[in-house]
Amino acid sequence: MTKLAKIVTGLMAALLLVCAAPAQIAPKKKTTADTAKPGDQRTRAYFDIGKIVWPNPPAVARIKFVDLFTGEKVDPNLFSKQNRKKRQKWMDRLAGAQNTNEIDLSKLPFQLIRTYGVAFDSKGRIYAADQGVAAVFVFDPKTKEVEMIRNGKEANLGLIMGLAIDDDDRVFVSDVKLHRVLVLNAKREQVASIGMDELVNPGGIAIDKENRLLYVVDTGNDTVVVYDADSFKKLRNIGKPGRKHTANDPGTFSLPTNVAVDSEGDVYVTDTFNNRVEIFDADGEFISQFGKNGDGPGQFERPKGIAVDCDRHIWVVDAAQDRVKVFDREGRLLIYFGEHGEYPGRFMGAYGIAIDKENRVVVSETFPGRVQMFRYVTDAEAEAEKTKPAAGEQKSATAK
Repeated sequence: MTKLAKIVTGLMAALLLVCAAPAQIAPKKKTTADTAKPGDQRTRAYFDIGKIVWPNPPAVARIKFVDLFTGEKVDPNLFSKQNRKKRQKWMDRLAGAQNTNEIDLSKLPFQLIRTYGVAFDSKGRIYAADQGVAAVFVFDPKTKEVEMIRNGKEANLGLIMGLAIDDDDRVFVSDVKLHRVLVLNAKREQVASIGMDELVNPGGIAIDKENRLLYVVDTGNDTVVVYDADSFKKLRNIGKPGRKHTANDPGTFSLPTNVAVDSEGDVYVTDTFNNRVEIFDADGEFISQFGKNGDGPGQFERPKGIAVDCDRHIWVVDAAQDRVKVFDREGRLLIYFGEHGEYPGRFMGAYGIAIDKENRVVVSETFPGRVQMFRYVTDAEAEAEKTKPAAGEQKSATAK
């Protein structure tokens, strides 16, 4: 064999090894699809999505993938051969004969199309505002049941964007088309509309449950409007309106999109066009800011959704990078996950984010609509995991 032939053979062998290597996203999980008969349409690659974590082992996991939601359950029988539409003869069409094999469109399940705001209620259910369907989907992670707040049925909805839910399970939905925030009670009945006379393009919403404050981002006006969460009376503005998206001084905004509140009442705003996060106290006084434009993990290209966990870490969705980034109060990057893609843990147009009291994190996607759920491992849990003896050490201790 010539020297050139040896080189080519070696390269081909290396390429085969790379192609045969398991995907790094997770180890393969044996399922019924793995043993399906040849020609079975179910035969394809499967991964154990329950083992997707960040960072990778042997480091202690801080973020764990849990589940994803796409809409109502799909019944495969609706699309079976027996239910496929058969071509009618021209004489039948002329006579007005009905095709008895048509799929009943009223039975087709609703699926997420273009999802923005997300929130949790007191029962741990996930709410997702979907512009494409003009409805708020309500997912129960335990039972997998799906309910909906639909336009023209339970509520009057235009172009919905942000979501927030208070302790009484009142639902607040911002509507760009109708220039308002709609309030629904726990029975999902419309009880109030806020800001119709002043909001230009309402976006993200957050509720300070302790201080009873409602924060509404008015993207079109470069402000965050603060209301009393009970009387809905306007209290003040954060930011300066009328700057036509040119302001970049501390405490001002250029096309802000989302807002979050932590356990101390501090307010966090994604100042999207300025590619930064700004922090204010409960009185609306500017505290600090962090972030700059760039395509690196610690930089921003288009920060959108924002949330704060129980350890006061700041989670920011970068819509342009399809990443979720976690920072400390000083703006130091702690961890990030995600990239552009369809696998679990990757995103297609990531936008909204919410964290509940059980440290579950949900992230919405807009292309196509999806909601992914993760579990945040707290600082205390991670520290306990570090001090836990390894399996081998446990056996040795038991033997003694």
